[in-house]
Amino acid sequence: MKKTGRLAWLKVDRFTLMLLGTLLLASFLPARGSLVAAVDLLGKVLVIALFFIHGARLPREAVVGAIGQWKLQLLILAATFALFPLIGIALKPLSGPVIEPMLFTGILFLCCLPSTVQSSIALTSIARGNVPAAVCAAAASNLAGVVFTPLLTGLLLASSAAINMDAVWAIVGLILIPFAIGQALHGWIGAWLLRHKMLTSFVDRGAILVMVYGAFGKAVTGGLWQAISGIDIAILLGFCLLILAVVVIVLRLAARLTGLARPDEASLVFCGSVKSLATGVPMANVLFPAAMAGAVVLPVMMFHIVQLVTGAFLARAYERRAIAAAPDES
Repeated sequence: MKKTGRLAWLKVDRFTLMLLGTLLLASFLPARGSLVAAVDLLGKVLVIALFFIHGARLPREAVVGAIGQWKLQLLILAATFALFPLIGIALKPLSGPVIEPMLFTGILFLCCLPSTVQSSIALTSIARGNVPAAVCAAAASNLAGVVFTPLLTGLLLASSAAINMDAVWAIVGLILIPFAIGQALHGWIGAWLLRHKMLTSFVDRGAILVMVYGAFGKAVTGGLWQAISGIDIAILLGFCLLILAVVVIVLRLAARLTGLARPDEASLVFCGSVKSLATGVPMANVLFPAAMAGAVVLPVMMFHIVQLVTGAFLARAYERRAIAAAPDES
């Protein structure tokens, strides 16, 4: 187990460094001129490929089998699309006096995003939680996010985001249709994709990095770093930690109150407290003006790093509890 844990940390650290490196590259060498269109096109192609692969890899029987756990699934959806937005609304008076308003726009957008797929399932697995339920929750959250994320973004950020039918169809074309086609082809290519995890990892991370580079490049050329300081970044980190802590505490309390078993509690905590960078970056590019999208993506990036680091510690704590309780349960 120790060796696996170390390898997991190496993977997290590597991608975090790649994200930070992409941010630095976009800050000093942003795409300009005709390269902007090329980066945008490459990003869209990779995002379509990403959600196609996610759909093709997802076992249909695991989803169907876990749907019966309606209480757990409803709690996860409520955390993702109700608890997070309510926390964002509660923090809104701090926009301006405490945190830079453009960054707070990104925090509100973050609160509207669906759960991540790979991280939530991986953390649930480490914590010895209900993995089939996590698979189902990740799929349900991302499908619901196609509807709820633009809707919630429109409600919370009506003055900043462009919610119209063109934006909706762009999201459907980038995310929902590729996912549905992939799911329809699961029986033919699902097993092959599961055997070639490097392909999924390349497309997954490549799509995020290209979209982050494009969004940040546009924001930098629009004066992002003249408007945001190092102190603003430190305050943003504090907000991300605060939001995650509140969500985890509420979800653990909800698990106790509803009598969830330990594996289900782990699934609730790790599926209900994370947000999808893979979905957030392309949606931000569709819903927000080009010069603003980079600043909106920054809180999503920051939260992604925070949720991975803190999630790894928390998952190990759940794992130790499961190991300690195993003799009593056998």
